[in-house]
Amino acid sequence: MPRRLLAEAIGSFFLFACVVGSGIMAETLAGGNDAVALLGNTIATGAILTVLIAMLGPISGAHFNPAVTLAFWLRKEIGATEGLLYVLIQLVAGVLGVWAAHLMFDLPAMQLGVKPRTGFGQWLGEGIATFGLVLVILGTIRANKGWVPAAVGLYISSAYWFTSSTSFANPAITVGRGLSDTFAGIAVADIPGFVMAQFAGAILAVGIFAALYGNDSTASAEASV
Repeated sequence: MPRRLLAEAIGSFFLFACVVGSGIMAETLAGGNDAVALLGNTIATGAILTVLIAMLGPISGAHFNPAVTLAFWLRKEIGATEGLLYVLIQLVAGVLGVWAAHLMFDLPAMQLGVKPRTGFGQWLGEGIATFGLVLVILGTIRANKGWVPAAVGLYISSAYWFTSSTSFANPAITVGRGLSDTFAGIAVADIPGFVMAQFAGAILAVGIFAALYGNDSTASAEASV
């Protein structure tokens, strides 16, 4: 358990730091072009996900995401106590990653997001993004486990662009981004709507996966964001 939690902490730290830090760098270099900034943010996030899952998946399953942990708890592949510890470490280490990103760019560590991200379209985007993420994880583990790191990295990279919300797809990172008044930030008041949509998408994905493949265990989860 200590090794698993350490793996989740390291992965969450670097994932959150990458999402926020690459957003800051991209916005700084893009000269006001949001499309270019989002592209930079996308490439960095997809790349770090692929690396972290490949490296840490064999240890903890590389969840880095409470929605993913919920999915594997629903499938009885992780216990309740272990799942709660995973979520706690994802949040704590992830927030530290956000603060580290701020400090690397000489910004105040403590911030609150103010960028509005709300409304039915945004919530639907988050539900679809998280549904797709969890289904990609479960399905790729079942079909070809060695492809999980690349599949998740590629899925998130594409979901940044085809969803209205730019695919947070992760309740913990939504909270972390609520503590950042940067390109990747979200207004604190808008966090609950995103989180509810994300968990709903994850639960639906577990049901659809069961309909597609049956309920047999997929072994340990290699997953993310």
